[in-house]
Amino acid sequence: MKRTSVYVLSLLMLSLAGCTDKFDEINTDPNQATEQQWDPNFFLPNAQNNYVNLGYDQMLYQGPMLQVLASTFTYYGNGDKYVNTQNSTSYQGAIFNRTYSTGTTLAEMIRLSKDKPQYANLYQIGRILQAMNVLRGTDTYGDIPYTQAFQAKAGTTAPKYDTQQSIYTALLKEIDEATAALDVNQAAPTGDMIYSRLSSSTAKMTAWKKFGYSLMLRTAMRLIKVDAATAKTYAEKAIAGGVFTSNDDNAYIQADANYAASGIYNVYQVTDDYRELRFAKTFIDALKSTSDPRLSAVAEVPQTGAANNANKTLSGDNTAASQLGLPNGYDLASGATDIRKSAGYPGPSPAANDKDSDAPLGKYSRPRISVYLKKNGTMMVLSYAEVEFLLAEAKVRGWNVSGTAADHYKNGIVAAMTSLIQLDASAEIKAEAAQTWAAAHPLDVTSTDASLKAINTQFWLATGTMFNFIEAWSNWRRTGYPVLTPINYPGNVTGSTIPRRMIYLSTEISTNPTSYTEAVNRLSGGDLLTSRVWWDK
Repeated sequence: MKRTSVYVLSLLMLSLAGCTDKFDEINTDPNQATEQQWDPNFFLPNAQNNYVNLGYDQMLYQGPMLQVLASTFTYYGNGDKYVNTQNSTSYQGAIFNRTYSTGTTLAEMIRLSKDKPQYANLYQIGRILQAMNVLRGTDTYGDIPYTQAFQAKAGTTAPKYDTQQSIYTALLKEIDEATAALDVNQAAPTGDMIYSRLSSSTAKMTAWKKFGYSLMLRTAMRLIKVDAATAKTYAEKAIAGGVFTSNDDNAYIQADANYAASGIYNVYQVTDDYRELRFAKTFIDALKSTSDPRLSAVAEVPQTGAANNANKTLSGDNTAASQLGLPNGYDLASGATDIRKSAGYPGPSPAANDKDSDAPLGKYSRPRISVYLKKNGTMMVLSYAEVEFLLAEAKVRGWNVSGTAADHYKNGIVAAMTSLIQLDASAEIKAEAAQTWAAAHPLDVTSTDASLKAINTQFWLATGTMFNFIEAWSNWRRTGYPVLTPINYPGNVTGSTIPRRMIYLSTEISTNPTSYTEAVNRLSGGDLLTSRVWWDK
């Protein structure tokens, strides 16, 4: 039996009924909306939530392989140790699936809002969001379907894979045109989950315009190794257009605590995840070595004993001196790679009472439950801190950016620290404390490389504390910073190198074999975790 492709499955997710011929007319449910009646705004919150609410789609691979997280649990071996564990192929292809499920919703929203004055801003926002969606897909895999994507209604169920270079060319133009076309004097979309917190339509559309130019800046900076001229052109155009200028501009979604699947941290609710997922030693050491105030804001050591270690309602010790990161590459399997046999093992957290038992990982820092273990968690899409670090880098490269690289670097650090309150009030770092720390740790301007290292290490810390792991991974591939030491775990599938891309959705081999094969043949090394996308040189 022929298998249904992801593109058709994505189409079937839409409930819109657009009936045109006589048979459909006779059999149309009078209670069901037609295209003329349907408000395309209804598509927007679903698309936004599906884009950002990633869960395991980034927790299993990007979080631990960027050494922000670490785990002894088998499931996390995918990213922590570069080994294939259960359902590994599903998680490698998860962003591919998500790109086309989100993209199908956005494509329908774009189609139904086009050339309708009352939806003019919704149409342009749809184009911007679709560009961001496709960009994440191509950044994850390389060549993917674009020009023939989202056309299952027209009969295209096996679309060609466009080259990443051509996708970037098209999407930079798309972001540019759509952002310029946004009208702050016209109505903002309804149902918007990102800027719903703003009070007026003008404020919302001003924020969206800044978002578009900030996304253009991020997109342009991806190209520094392969097309520096284009990167410079679009980065300077974005800066001139007006990017984020404060944490008030941050693009994020506040999840609904009453919605069962809400919250990017929902996966942290799983018992094994909660008990065995920890902050990585690399990440904790980076914060601890400079007395970074974010350490106490984001990390805690569980209270003593196995029972307390597994108690999801019991806050731990967040004092900076107590924090200890778990090294990547270890397990609890009793063999040579058992964490309990490692040279730096601090010993188990002792039982709290006679009925309790020791907790083998109880002395290692975990993400604070008040900040990350919450159904109504904040899911960051794009932040002012990221923008400031990109501006600092652009200035270091000699591009037309006002101010100094050192000032933008300082702004990025302060923004990253003070924006943690958007995750939870318990993570608040006062502006004065952030300013003091940033002033004591200025940008290293002794060389271009020293500046780029400092800027992009801070970018890693900012995106890591926000659990924005895919962006942390893309920026690391783009810049090489921070410098990470790969894990050499027995049976790893990457030759002990950190993955540079994900493997295509496995069903593409059978449902779209011709296009899939052509794309794989363009990859140096084939469809592997170690192959590189076009801009990753």
